[in-house]
Amino acid sequence: MTMTQSMTGFARGSVTTGALTVTVECRSVNNRYLDLQCRMPDTLRSVEGSLREQAGTFFARGKLELLVRVSDGGSGSPATLNSERLSSLKAALSEVADVFPNAAAPDQLALLLSPGVLSEAETDLEELQSATTNAARQCFEGLREQRQQEGAKLASLIQQRSDAMRGQLATLRKQLPELQTAHRQRLLDRLQSLDIEAEPMRLEEEIVYVLQRADVEEEMDRLDAHLDAIESALQSTAPVGRRLDFLMQELNREANTLGSKSTALSTTNVSVEFKVLIEQMREQIQNIE
Repeated sequence: MTMTQSMTGFARGSVTTGALTVTVECRSVNNRYLDLQCRMPDTLRSVEGSLREQAGTFFARGKLELLVRVSDGGSGSPATLNSERLSSLKAALSEVADVFPNAAAPDQLALLLSPGVLSEAETDLEELQSATTNAARQCFEGLREQRQQEGAKLASLIQQRSDAMRGQLATLRKQLPELQTAHRQRLLDRLQSLDIEAEPMRLEEEIVYVLQRADVEEEMDRLDAHLDAIESALQSTAPVGRRLDFLMQELNREANTLGSKSTALSTTNVSVEFKVLIEQMREQIQNIE
């Protein structure tokens, strides 16, 4: 089973602690290296280093845009009565009543709304930080799964192009003896038309030399070897984007040599078709981790 990953995707993770919910969203795009950019509340900046380390355990390449949001769950936190503050207010009101005995009694709701009498329980910072790292883990797991799904599609497209190249190589191998014979005959016909006098042995040596220079067996063998390497890389669990990109360069080099040695239109056409397929593979590989 292929584990090829693409470098694009989006995922979200969320964890609730107390009355607060931490949501982590991450968008991933192509990049030469792993680059994590974080946007988060200042109170959570202390966990940024941990998030970077965590991202490194999931991904090797890609630009990750991370957004951390903290929101109230909507249920509200239970109110806590500050007894000390209320006792202080009671003592103060008693003193006021001594000075102004005819003053109206204070409204109870007004007392409760006095600063410091009621307070909502605050979420512990460590709990909030822990929720953030857990939400990030959820997010990274989802993003990795999405990148693997996209990577499998890319690997399938690349495999299709590789299979097409193998098919054309197999056809060319079958045609090669006939193409070499035809090339040899063209050389003989050309020499005869020029009416060149030469020793038969020397003439044969020159023809063999020209045929050897036009031989493409070695290039075809290397093309096959590079296709083997590509298919092996697509089955790897390690990041293979850079290796695949290098193999595209090698394939392109051999395709160019094949074209330059061509002595028949069919070989030239194969070389051109190879370049088209290689370029199509290269476009897909740019998105592979």
